[in-house]
Amino acid sequence: MVKERIGFIGVGLMGHGMAGNLVDKGWPLTVLAHRNRDPVEDLKRRGAAEARSPKDLAEQSDIVILCVTGSAEVQGILQGPEGLAAAGRPLLVVDCSTSDPSVTIKLAAELASSGITLIDAPLGRTPADARAGTLDVMVGGDPDVVERVRPVLDAFAQRVVHTGPTGTGHTMKLLNNFLSMGYAAIYSEALALGVKAGLTPQLFDSVIRGGRMDCGFYQTFFKWVLERDPNAHRFAIRNGLKDMTYLASFANSVGLANPVGAAVRNSFALAVGTGHGDDYVPMLSDVIAELNGIEREQGG
Repeated sequence: MVKERIGFIGVGLMGHGMAGNLVDKGWPLTVLAHRNRDPVEDLKRRGAAEARSPKDLAEQSDIVILCVTGSAEVQGILQGPEGLAAAGRPLLVVDCSTSDPSVTIKLAAELASSGITLIDAPLGRTPADARAGTLDVMVGGDPDVVERVRPVLDAFAQRVVHTGPTGTGHTMKLLNNFLSMGYAAIYSEALALGVKAGLTPQLFDSVIRGGRMDCGFYQTFFKWVLERDPNAHRFAIRNGLKDMTYLASFANSVGLANPVGAAVRNSFALAVGTGHGDDYVPMLSDVIAELNGIEREQGG
């Protein structure tokens, strides 16, 4: 089988591992640099080419994967005189970002008239899973298009779930992140309350770990709490706030009252507002501890 040419924009924490799997598994790969050149240079040493702009990358690609922050960045890459659409050729664009579903649906309809097919394929798991090729992917798009791109996704994913039409992948991702950010907020408050009552994080963990409330997210969160491993879950608090803001917008669009989502968003907004936006999600436990007069070392 002749492999399609892949363009990749967004070789950051997640994207570097994903792109590395693609080039190592024989996919013709072209990447675009942003601020940090180290991942680009690494991928070039492994066989990737480098484009000068999104337009240039589109001219060298059949399928373009986007792994950027959210809807605003996706629109910026697609549109404008140097955007992907400016190349004027048919493309399959796979948005692996966590974007606003309503924006994704609208953008897909607009791009279809210029021969560009946009599908959403947001990701589950961590940068370590991206490097290992064991990500979860939620894909929204036409079934035939999803089957076309599935071998590409399989290069960096262990599980690919077709969620339905374009936009449903991003919807499912917001629900997934609502659960994970919700856990983060609950863990952080529970730990702080426990410390106030004289219960250490170690004791807390000895009860939860291995029980019904244990899960993969709990374990990566507590690698920071107990071991102070900064690489346990490299997802910025400000991105958690962005996702919870998208969730609020989506809930409003369908007329759903979401008081728990609002509470979770407020926890993340508080952390960002106090200067912790670039900290990783497990470090929310330190923010809540500090705001309650608990030393970082004690609160974890």
